Amino acid sequence: MSSFLQPFFPDVYRKEQGIVSSNQYCKFDSHKLTFFTSSLYLAALLVQWPASYSTSKHGRKLSIIIGAVIFLLGAAFNAAAIHVAMLYIGRLLLGLGVGFVIQAAPLYLSEMAPSKSRGSLNTIFQLMITIGILVANLVNYATNKIQGGWGWRLSLGLAALPAAIPPDTPNSMIQRGASEEDVKKNLQRIRGTEDVHEEYQDLCDACANATKAANNNNNNNKLAIFQRKYVPQMVMTFLIPFFQQLTGINVIMFYAPVLFQTLGFGNDASLMSAVITGLVNVAATGVAFLVVDRYGRRPLFLEGGLQMLLSQVIIGSLIWKVFGVAGVASVSKGYAYGIVALICVYVAGFAWSWGPLGWLVPSEIFPLEIRSTGQGINATINMLMTFVIGQVFLSLLCTTKFGLFFIFAFFVLSMTLFVAFFLPETKGIPIEDMSKVWSQHWFWRRFVPSEDSTRRVEMV
Repeated sequence: MSSFLQPFFPDVYRKEQGIVSSNQYCKFDSHKLTFFTSSLYLAALLVQWPASYSTSKHGRKLSIIIGAVIFLLGAAFNAAAIHVAMLYIGRLLLGLGVGFVIQAAPLYLSEMAPSKSRGSLNTIFQLMITIGILVANLVNYATNKIQGGWGWRLSLGLAALPAAIPPDTPNSMIQRGASEEDVKKNLQRIRGTEDVHEEYQDLCDACANATKAANNNNNNNKLAIFQRKYVPQMVMTFLIPFFQQLTGINVIMFYAPVLFQTLGFGNDASLMSAVITGLVNVAATGVAFLVVDRYGRRPLFLEGGLQMLLSQVIIGSLIWKVFGVAGVASVSKGYAYGIVALICVYVAGFAWSWGPLGWLVPSEIFPLEIRSTGQGINATINMLMTFVIGQVFLSLLCTTKFGLFFIFAFFVLSMTLFVAFFLPETKGIPIEDMSKVWSQHWFWRRFVPSEDSTRRVEMV
């Protein structure tokens, strides 16, 4: 929106209007605009450990409520902004809210769901994100047509739409000492049946084991996660969010209008192209919702990785052919639509694989005693990488040009091979029994003791 760029980011506005000459790769390269986008993730990164403490000590529900309240404040600052400092403050507040929510929401969904449908229900987290992205793109398209130069305020202010207040999870209630009656009532409400005694007992046993493990570690749960037996979970919770951001998905989704303008689309056309990719994102995430508990996590990871790899290579090749190194040529409609189609193929590959599974798998692999800490690490790495990629993308595009897509393709190849060799299938495994997955894996079993060896140690 020119009415947004002109007062707050005039250097970008001048390049967009052709007042200052710039090649297609460097048209939107601005440190101020880049930091406005990526500052949200910096704030979310910094709040991860307070959010982890809140989620563990006070429950998943409270963390979600705290995040929602902070998010409302951030949206208000952005909508009322009269200078760039207010934009930055609002964006940072939005990031703090996001930090609390992404810490608690994946755990909340994993703990609420029965094991047979945990994958599908957890995928709802990513599905709602994709719907939010689509709605944001539609709002941007609509508000861009508002006369008077205030449409951007409506666009930023609509982030303040209120969130629903959910019940807390039975796992968290037991962990925090809630009464048997209260926990069972919550279970009955969630499951829709009076017969919850067996599940309640399983949860109590899991909580007792978690408490025992915590006591054995001198109650230092933050350091307990670094024990040898948790090496597989630690590797996954570091590398899955690390690789997820190196697919390049967030730079495609967040900078889609900018990218499409760089490819030669007009302002309205670029926003509509972003809406189209948003629709593909939602539809493909819906596919993951339908099949993740039927076919498992690994097949989706592998197929999605191959699809993204081929798409990135072809996109990079087409941009190379059209713009070359100088980046001064214009793009024909045929090439432009072809690139949009390939971006949609790429987005679909991500949306039914690394999108939802990047949150699902880390949330389901940790035992209760270190689950909040593990999710804190997962969210921290995710936000750190999102901030870094968002901060450097436009500069990298300006420097590496079409080569940036080949760089992302290399990382997609690396992470697909990693999944093929090192990620076991977790479909249908109760969270309380997840240690068996690691003790039976060809590589990770050297770190994780089997149940038989654990029993022998306890008997001695």
